[in-house]
Amino acid sequence: MKYPKINQELFILNRKNFSKQLKSNSLAIFQANDEFPRSGDQSFIFKQNPDLFYLSGIDQEQTILLLYPDCPNPLYRQVLFLRQTNDYIKVWEGYKYTKEEAKETSGIDSIFWLEDFDNILHSIVNYADNIYLNTNENDRYAHTVPYRDIRFIAQMQSKYPLHHYERAAPIMRELRAIKSEIEIELTKKACGMTRDAFIRVLKFVKPGVKEYEIEAEIIHEFIRQGGTGHAYTPIIASGHNANILHYNDNNQECKDGDVILFDFGGEYANYNADMSRSIPVNGKFTKRQKEVYNAVLHVMKAATRLLVTGTVWNEYHEEVGEIMTEQLIGLGLLTTTEVKNQNPAWPAYKKYFMHGTSHHLGIDVHDFASRYTPFAAGNILTVEPGIYIPEEGLGIRLENNILITNSGNIDLMADIPLEADEIEDIMN
Repeated sequence: MKYPKINQELFILNRKNFSKQLKSNSLAIFQANDEFPRSGDQSFIFKQNPDLFYLSGIDQEQTILLLYPDCPNPLYRQVLFLRQTNDYIKVWEGYKYTKEEAKETSGIDSIFWLEDFDNILHSIVNYADNIYLNTNENDRYAHTVPYRDIRFIAQMQSKYPLHHYERAAPIMRELRAIKSEIEIELTKKACGMTRDAFIRVLKFVKPGVKEYEIEAEIIHEFIRQGGTGHAYTPIIASGHNANILHYNDNNQECKDGDVILFDFGGEYANYNADMSRSIPVNGKFTKRQKEVYNAVLHVMKAATRLLVTGTVWNEYHEEVGEIMTEQLIGLGLLTTTEVKNQNPAWPAYKKYFMHGTSHHLGIDVHDFASRYTPFAAGNILTVEPGIYIPEEGLGIRLENNILITNSGNIDLMADIPLEADEIEDIMN
C-alpha cells in the first residue's frame, strides 16, 4: 500500500458497532471483491470491497472476514482468511500480507489461510441461528454481473438450505454514513491532494492545451503524494463538453474564450475527495461567464448553509431547486411565467440544472447511505450545483465536500480556490 498503516482502532470499533446490530447467535461473512479480467492475460487494478475494508482494513484480494460474536469457540468469533503467498506469487506479484501484518492491520487475532475457510465455517455454522451475507445495495447500482457476493450466497444457500439468512447491507448503510475521526482525517488528506492538484492545474492551463494534458498534471500530483490515484474517472470538459454531465473522453483542445469544467478527486487509503471547479482557459472570465459562475456560487453557498443535522434529503433538494430557480430567472434563462406553469414533477430549473445537489462521500465516492434518514453529525456530503447552457457552449459546476457536526458544518475544501477573482489571480 502507498499509504501508511491506518490505526487499527478504526476497524476494531467498526466491527464492534456492526456486531451490536446483529441478532443473537448470528454469523456474518464478508468477501473481497473480484479480480476482473481486462484482457487476455491481465486484470484491472484491484479495488477492495468497501464493506470488508471498513470492517478489517485489509486491502488485498481473495480475503474473507467471518464474524460470529456468540460462537461457542472463542477462536472463531472474529476470523480473517487470507490468500497464502508462495515463491511464485512473491516473484510475479510481490507483497502479500503475512498473518502478523494482517493482525496488526485489523486488530483480529485469528488469522488463517483461505484454504482453511470451508472447514472452519462448517465446524461452526450449524451452531448459528442466523447467517448475515452481504451484497451491493447502493441504490445507484444496477446488478448485472454475478460478482463474488452473489455467487457466494448461492453456494451458502445450496450447502445450508435450512439456515435463516439476513442482509448485512442495511446495517452497513447506517454505520458507514457516520464518519469517525480517523475517517475524517483520511478524507481531509484526499481533499488536500485534490487542492494541490487543482492549484497545479491553475498554473498550467492556457489556450491550446489538451484536456488529457491537464488530466496528466492531476494524476501526477495524486501519485506524488501517495494517493491511490483518481477517486473516479476525471472529467476535464472544455467548452461545449461541459454540457455532457459524465464526459470523460478528455481528448479535446482547450480554446481561448472557453471555460473548462473540472470534476475530479483524489483517493487516499480508500477514502475519496470529490471536487468540481470551472475556470477560464485564458485566465479571464467574460462578463457573461462570470455572471453564470457567480449564480452557481450563490446556490452552492446557500445549499451549504442548509446542510445541518436533521435536514431531510428531499426537502433539502426542493429548497435548493427554489434557490436555483431565482438565479436562472436573474440570468434570463427562465421567466416567471415558465416557473408558474412548470410541471411539479420536473420543475423548470431542471432544464439547466438536471442533477442532484448532494450525495454522501466516503469509501465510495457515492457513499452507501439512506436517502430517507435525516442528515446527522458525522455525515460527509458533497454540494455541487451547476448550470448548463448548451446554446452558449457553457457549463459551470462547483463542488466542495462538507462535514456535518452538532455545531454546524465544516467545509473540508475551504482552502481550495473558489471565488472567480481568486481563480483569475492565480492563473495570471
